[in-house]
Amino acid sequence: MKKEVNKNLPNQLTLFRIVLSIFILLIILFPFNMVNISFPKYLINDTVIIDIKLVICAFLFIIASLTDFLDGYIARKYNLVTDFGKMIDAIADKILVNGMLIALAGEGYIGTIIPIVVVLRDTVVNSIKMVAGNKGDVVAAIKTGKFKTAFLMVGIILKLLGNYPFGLINVAFDDFCLITGTVLSLVSGIEYYFLYRKYLKN
Repeated sequence: MKKEVNKNLPNQLTLFRIVLSIFILLIILFPFNMVNISFPKYLINDTVIIDIKLVICAFLFIIASLTDFLDGYIARKYNLVTDFGKMIDAIADKILVNGMLIALAGEGYIGTIIPIVVVLRDTVVNSIKMVAGNKGDVVAAIKTGKFKTAFLMVGIILKLLGNYPFGLINVAFDDFCLITGTVLSLVSGIEYYFLYRKYLKN
């Protein structure tokens, strides 16, 4: 029994990330004011606004992001990589990152162009992976895509934290990370196209 639990640990972490991602989105989008619940906000040095609701979301987002690293590490180290694990991990990543981008855009924290570009890119790349997979070719993750995800994750965390501590010195590092992640999203999408365009032509 213990061996079976250990074997499924990476997938269990991934499923936990999905549940946690949905919970974070509910916190952000739920109209707490309609049920007379309010979260305190603090102004630091007249420049940074700290919203406790968003700080809670940032803390949970960091935990979810760490499980993204942990499940892959465990799966590779103990040779527990499975097709189901790859599929559910990709779904979990999209729910976590893309879901947060859409929610932040919907609440007016970021521009809508960011989630539009990222989601469209992911749709195209997933289509390319599907076509290549049907031809028997395994589409591995590329470095540009990994950097894209890292920048977006850092940007989301900083946005939730009111760009603290960079906002204290008037450096919009949260926007920089999100914009950089969006640009890398486009670049990696183009890379995927040129790497696997032979399947699209056929």
